[in-house]
Amino acid sequence: MKVSYLHLIAITGVLLSVLTLCLQYKHLLSALLSLEAMTLNLFILLTSISANFNFEGSMCLVLITMGACEASLGLAVLVSLIRTHGNDYVSSFSSQKC
Repeated sequence: MKVSYLHLIAITGVLLSVLTLCLQYKHLLSALLSLEAMTLNLFILLTSISANFNFEGSMCLVLITMGACEASLGLAVLVSLIRTHGNDYVSSFSSQKC
């Protein structure tokens, strides 16, 4: 199996977005942005891997659709939490307040 530079860039992007998710947990918006970066890097990785097998169409469409749904749901949750709590600090959230 041939590993191209696009594979390495996408894998590095996924690892960096996981690292960002682990380190920046103060704001909910930064967590959502790192999840979106992870989704986009996984999309690039899937596209580059499936280009070898002529299997691009359906799986890439499903993944980008799920990424768009994840982004819209995350923004809706963020707006709802800012309206109820007044901020997006993760430390101010508790399961007893919901």
